[in-house]
Amino acid sequence: MPAAALKSKPLPTQSTAKRPVLLDLPCAPVEKRPLPPGRPRDWYVTHNRRLKAMRLAIALLDSGVYLPQQARNATIRSTAELIGVHPPSDTTCHMVRAFMRYNR
Repeated sequence: MPAAALKSKPLPTQSTAKRPVLLDLPCAPVEKRPLPPGRPRDWYVTHNRRLKAMRLAIALLDSGVYLPQQARNATIRSTAELIGVHPPSDTTCHMVRAFMRYNR
């Protein structure tokens, strides 16, 4: 009998959505550059909100939350605490789900 026939089958692997995954935090933060001057204040607020929402969406995807329905406000806020970001507002949470929905 061949040796391959004697080996037992490996156990099926689990999806990362079924179990928590530890996030790999970057070793060094990206160098920040100043934003362009002369824009209205609303532009800066929206820009920073989008950046924060993208960071949170990436962290959620890395942790196994793939669908917008899985990303409730509490989940997004706990992820923000985990990656060291201030708790997001309801508007930012909505934007995170929008990123997850439209970037598929």
